[in-house]
Amino acid sequence: MRHTISVLVENKFGALTRIAGLFSGRGYNIDTLNVGPTQDEKISRMTIVVKGDDRVLDQVIRQLNKLVDVIEVQDFSDSQYVDRELVLIKVKADSSNRSEAMQICDIFRAKIVDVQLTTLSIEVTGNEQKIDKFINMMSLFGIVDLCRSGKVAMPRRGE
Repeated sequence: MRHTISVLVENKFGALTRIAGLFSGRGYNIDTLNVGPTQDEKISRMTIVVKGDDRVLDQVIRQLNKLVDVIEVQDFSDSQYVDRELVLIKVKADSSNRSEAMQICDIFRAKIVDVQLTTLSIEVTGNEQKIDKFINMMSLFGIVDLCRSGKVAMPRRGE
């Protein structure tokens, strides 16, 4: 099962290493990891996506809560949350197929951020399914380069 975990941590040296170490120590490969500041510059939010057994993950979450730098841990797997990813993708697009690529960008509300003679660089945001579908459509043109941010997430509840 895939788990999306949000960890609020004090923005201190070594916090990321200690948290990633807990996952690797339990044999979890982190699928995606995104870290960034919150509205409080002293606190960062880590969004971690992993696949694995519920029992072992519960143990990792309990151990995360014991780390000094950790403020809060939430497993979003069984709750409603909002998530987004960002992808920058460069595709082959010359005069023969550029308008078709641009039409697909319009459908997905993607933004063209750079145009060269034979390529388009595109930015798209959305949930994992939208991103996967967009990448699949762009693969028809030939993907030159791709950079995917990983998931950021927050709970839907109005707190």
